[in-house]
Amino acid sequence: MSNRPHATVILGMTADGKIADYQSSPARFGSVHDQHHLEQQVSLVDGVLFGAGTLRAYGTTMSVTNPILLQKRKMRSQFPQPVQIVVSASGDLDPQWRFFQQPVPRWLITIPGHDSKWQNKTEFERILIAPESNLIIDWTKTFQQLAELGLNKLAILGGGELVASLLAEDLIDELWLTLCPVILGGKSAPTPVGGTGLIQSQGKQLQLLEVKQIEQELFLHYRVDSVDQQLY
Repeated sequence: MSNRPHATVILGMTADGKIADYQSSPARFGSVHDQHHLEQQVSLVDGVLFGAGTLRAYGTTMSVTNPILLQKRKMRSQFPQPVQIVVSASGDLDPQWRFFQQPVPRWLITIPGHDSKWQNKTEFERILIAPESNLIIDWTKTFQQLAELGLNKLAILGGGELVASLLAEDLIDELWLTLCPVILGGKSAPTPVGGTGLIQSQGKQLQLLEVKQIEQELFLHYRVDSVDQQLY
């Protein structure tokens, strides 16, 4: 599908596949190498998409600060910072979070009737009202809106429910997963893909593109097979 952004999920996870502990605390198990990797990947995109729960956990977002990466963005005729796009159906976000003081462009995706809190305020440069049905966002149409606004490449930084929603509509193209040398356990601890899950015969097929090892971490780069590719 060409009239939508190319979307890459970028997440760090434990050796047992958790992106946070059972209390959904901010994930701090990634190394400095993982942080550099995340910044590098974010520097390549036009927009960064993440759920309200991810923002609530951290209070901030990943901006590009490395001078070399900033220069490369300039050479690619990109804006200095990718647009930071928060997804919140309720619009219930705290303007005191440090995120709202970071020098980045901020957009909000919400649903009809939940944008009034932020209208005529400066926290968000743009508010997108997503098409929805029974409080479920139509992500295919929303991605079309983002493409029309000039966002050709997106980084998806979580959480697992958002990733699940995008996978369900075949809107994820690639994944970068950092495998960190720690085990957290917990049946309720969040994983890279939440939701109700898929039965095995309907699982999304991946192609391994690249594996990098830096000290004790593995950086796994996958392509998600399209529906057409999975038929053969």
